[in-house]
Amino acid sequence: MYLFNVRVYGILLNDNNEVLISDEKTQNVAFTKFPGGGLEYGEGLIDALKREFLEECDLRIEVVQHIYTTDFYEKSSFNESQIISIYYQVRPLENIQFDVKVSPFDFSNEKQQEKVEVFRFVQLNQLEEDELTFKTDKMAWKVFKNIVNK
Repeated sequence: MYLFNVRVYGILLNDNNEVLISDEKTQNVAFTKFPGGGLEYGEGLIDALKREFLEECDLRIEVVQHIYTTDFYEKSSFNESQIISIYYQVRPLENIQFDVKVSPFDFSNEKQQEKVEVFRFVQLNQLEEDELTFKTDKMAWKVFKNIVNK
């Protein structure tokens, strides 16, 4: 039996033309991605994305538009499942209250747990594909930049 892992992510662009990214460390692996995560059984994509932002950022969001859905085979970096990722542009419905880091992988003030996650904003025109770890994030970023630069 082949397992599928459906994931949903949000690309949040603030009023300063900065995009929100997440630096995470889990299972001794560090990576940079867009905020979001896995779909839970019985949950729709939009509800999952809103839940993920509440859980990770304590932030209520609104979905603006669909950006990208994985259109190639991607094996999970953590197990034997096939990843299917859906990306949306989102906007905050309230002021951001969570701690925003300046430097990549700044886990200095975080309690060391199995999974550690911090957030930072990067200028839209300065975020490069290579700064994102996963191929799906890189593809979504390329599509998003084409949309906003039109």
